[in-house]
Amino acid sequence: MKLLDCRGMACPQPVIRSRELVAAGTAELAVLVDNEPAAENVERFLRGRGYAVDRTKESAYLWRLTARAKDATAVGTHPVMPEAAPAPGREAGTLVLITTESLGRGDEELGEKLMTNFLATLPELGSRLWRLVLLNGGVKLAARPGPALEALQNLAQNGVSVLVCGTCLAHYGLLEAKAVGETSNMLDIVTSLDLADKIIRP
Repeated sequence: MKLLDCRGMACPQPVIRSRELVAAGTAELAVLVDNEPAAENVERFLRGRGYAVDRTKESAYLWRLTARAKDATAVGTHPVMPEAAPAPGREAGTLVLITTESLGRGDEELGEKLMTNFLATLPELGSRLWRLVLLNGGVKLAARPGPALEALQNLAQNGVSVLVCGTCLAHYGLLEAKAVGETSNMLDIVTSLDLADKIIRP
């Protein structure tokens, strides 16, 4: 079994290093990480590549992910596609990049109302709307109860992919509070920006 020690590595290095092993045809691997977002992202990546994953928390700042390929003969035989790629049968369309919890500058209370209205109006884009990416202060929208969270949940329920930066959630102490979307990493986010047909940044 190949041991990959990713302690001390910033996002998205643990996923990139894991992806390299998968591409090399490694059927069994153990990955060590020192933060929960990395553990969640590596586990999701490996499961998406056909591995059975056992995640254990060995101490306050140590997670071990033990992964075994369900079909060892298939490992490394296909290109490793980015996790951010659209689901089968769906093409990338419009991506909305949100980096703050309010819209515009000036009155903060007004800005929060405008952001809620913006999110609630996004369904008007129809099937062109593919993905929302929440970064920095924008991740608070996925964790704070209220109309903005309800609008995000409505979008997710209607098939819009919502990626929430795991490093940002950890920074604001919101990992446990996230109520919508998929905890993601910078590799997925950069890939999403590259795949999108159009990017809207309010």
